[in-house]
Parts: sequence; structure tokens; C-alpha cells
Amino acid sequence: MTKTVFEKIIDREIPAHIVYEDEYVLAFLDLSQVTKGHTLVIPKHHEATIFDYSDELASQVFSRIPKIARGLRQAFPDMKGLNILNNNGEVAFQTVFHSHIHLIPRYTEGDDFGLKWADNSENYSQEDLASIAQQIHNSIKD
Repeated sequence: MTKTVFEKIIDREIPAHIVYEDEYVLAFLDLSQVTKGHTLVIPKHHEATIFDYSDELASQVFSRIPKIARGLRQAFPDMKGLNILNNNGEVAFQTVFHSHIHLIPRYTEGDDFGLKWADNSENYSQEDLASIAQQIHNSIKD
């Protein structure tokens, strides 16, 4: 199997600007720098998407997010907010198929980054929402 660019970074085959590392995760600057400090957090254990995470891996990866976020805020006191994004699958705009979480600092409303989605609330009745919620509830495994 061909290594992803992130696995090559983990193995130090290609350089990266690393901001945090421990036995479970690696965090480094995204080359695109959507905003100053745009950081990627990846598990060192290869998983393509969030759907592949074990509970243990999820705990290890997601417990590091607040620590790294606080580091960003400390490093950039002018940071006003933070977007935390995780794309899963091609249709969700995932481009590197090694799971990763984007931490995108926000400085102003005019940052060159945006999230906007449609409001389809008028297409769903309370009964529709109850049915959807029940379907999801019944599908969640302990």
C-alpha cells in the first residue's frame, strides 16, 4: 500500500513544521495556511476516516485538540475564534485519506475562509425529525 503524504510526514520522509507530537498524534502546519496558524492534527496510527477510529483512538486524538487550540490562542493573542473541521470521504472534500482534523484560527470576519450551508428546515416536519433521530439512535452501537 502506498503511503499517504501524512504517513511520510510521520515517518520523517518529508519535512513538516511540527507544532506538537506525542505517541498518539502529530500536529503540524497545513501548507495552505488558510489563516495564520492553520494546523492539522493527525493520528499516528493510520485510519482513513473517522468511521475507522476505535474508541481508544478517538479518545487519544480528540483529547489533544483543546491543548493544541490553547497553544494557538496563546501564540496568536489576536485570534478571535477557531474552526475545527474534519472531512470524511471524497464527497465531504477529504483530499488526503489519512484522517486529519483542521484547526483554523479566525482573526476577523473577513478571513479568507467561510462555512455556509443551506437551511432546509422547511423540508422537515417534527415527525420527520423524530423519525430521523430514531433511525440514528437505533443505529448507534455501544
